[in-house]
Amino acid sequence: MTEFVTPPPAEPGDRVAVVAPSSGAAADVPDVLDLAVERLRDLGVEPVVYPTARQSDGYLRDHPEARAADVHAAVRDPDISAVFATIGGDDQVRVLDRVDPAVLREHPTRFFGMSDNANLATLLWTAGVVSYYGGQLLNQVATPGRFHEYSREYLERALFEETVGDLRPAEEWTDDVVSWYRDDYAEVRPEYEDDTGWRWHGDRAVDGRVWGGCLAILRWQLLVDRYLPDPERLDGQVLAIETAEDMPAARRVRWTLRGMGERGLLERFDAVLVGRPQTRNREEDPGREARSEYRENQREAILAELERYNPDATVVFDLDFGHTNPTVPLPIGGRVSIDPDAETIRFE
Repeated sequence: MTEFVTPPPAEPGDRVAVVAPSSGAAADVPDVLDLAVERLRDLGVEPVVYPTARQSDGYLRDHPEARAADVHAAVRDPDISAVFATIGGDDQVRVLDRVDPAVLREHPTRFFGMSDNANLATLLWTAGVVSYYGGQLLNQVATPGRFHEYSREYLERALFEETVGDLRPAEEWTDDVVSWYRDDYAEVRPEYEDDTGWRWHGDRAVDGRVWGGCLAILRWQLLVDRYLPDPERLDGQVLAIETAEDMPAARRVRWTLRGMGERGLLERFDAVLVGRPQTRNREEDPGREARSEYRENQREAILAELERYNPDATVVFDLDFGHTNPTVPLPIGGRVSIDPDAETIRFE
């Protein structure tokens, strides 16, 4: 079995790579990318913008090999301490057959990205390299108005420390959508809501490695079936899931988990960590009551399938990772201890 390695932390003054292994949305909003780069500088690192980060979406779709080449170049550069994805998308799975897992393993480098970048996180997990589900530039670093203190704190831990340590709920959260194209984007404060804390189900303390990411990407990975780990490597581990801005209906969440259950995967995990779902997007805002109902329906769907396939699993809902803000860059492949009695989640 492949032993896991956590890439070494960065140090103040180090160079970090900015790449686009998924879509080319950053090319459409260069001011937002520049804001993200400036905020990375404020953290004390020096961003190096690689060619794909400023390429158009059309170019990147036509040239998956260019996206893979930037990933290889970044991790092979001994002066690069971390790699940041600009944004997600919907076709990174086409890049994976051009990425050499042996290169990722030989040059372990902290990778930050989420949503479609869960494809690369899955490949890194299979190669035994810890990555970070979060810290994505356009939607989690270059947030409107300000870089939230909670996001900044946990990104600094994930970037500069050996571990992100203890998690705690954020005091507020938002899925309010502010257009990247607004002239006052950097000054607009989105609408935040009070965080009511995590929701716990089950009483078994768990210690295991995190596997997972965006549920839609996990579904695609199950369909492709080329980059998944051997099933026995998931025994006793911790599943992390969250849903994207397309806001899948509860039944679709249920169907994906049911497929994992029938495949004999869902039963292997000792715990499940669930990120707070996004409940509105650029096209749709159903209102506060409907948004609350959406979250509750998703929780019920997840619990129903776990009751069917894995009733002893410990489940924690409404964690601060995924498509809402602020966020923790969740270590995928990192070892986590979950204690329902103390209601604590701690990365070793």
